[in-house]
Amino acid sequence: MGATGFGYKIAKKFGLKINPQRAGLVPFVFNSEDQQKFGQLRGISIFCRVSNHQASFDENILFTHKGLSGPAILQISSYWNSGESIEIDLSPNIKITDFLNNKKDQGTKTTLKNTLIELLPKNFVATFFDSDILEKRVCDLAIDEISLIAKKIHQWLVYPQTTEGYRTAEVTLGGVSCDELSSKILETNKVKGLYFIGEVVDVTGWLGGYNFQWAWASGQVV
Repeated sequence: MGATGFGYKIAKKFGLKINPQRAGLVPFVFNSEDQQKFGQLRGISIFCRVSNHQASFDENILFTHKGLSGPAILQISSYWNSGESIEIDLSPNIKITDFLNNKKDQGTKTTLKNTLIELLPKNFVATFFDSDILEKRVCDLAIDEISLIAKKIHQWLVYPQTTEGYRTAEVTLGGVSCDELSSKILETNKVKGLYFIGEVVDVTGWLGGYNFQWAWASGQVV
């Protein structure tokens, strides 16, 4: 019902509240600046922490020819609104200041580039940082330089231009408001004998089969 719009038409006909719909669990499209910089990284995957003001997910991101995908991106997309940023921690389990300071204290003469590729993909490192800083030896890095490198890795702010929309989305956000339905049998409060289930209702689960389970479980209730 949610896929065809039929369910929304029925709900509207009976005067039920319908919350705005949009694509959820969907990849992001880079803005033009990021597309120019990162478009060449298609296929690279990195374990990250992706966050915004509502949620945070520790899973992989995947660079595509258009932008970012992968489990962490799909998850956070359901909490993202147009114009907002997402924050990506590219090293959620290793504190970069400690990592680089330890290398510096050991007198490591390896370049920053060759040191960072212990943690991150080589092509990504070469694209993400300016070549000047990458060619510096770790033992020669100043404290403020290490701090800036750490901030860049732990707090990468991305401003998506948009999402890929329903073409690649796994679910629809929004739909018939739960306030209109009985929480026990999913019958509408206004019209006896009228029920709404599955994706047409404003219920969205995380990635991993939860939306299928909601569809099956809500259908079983009715």
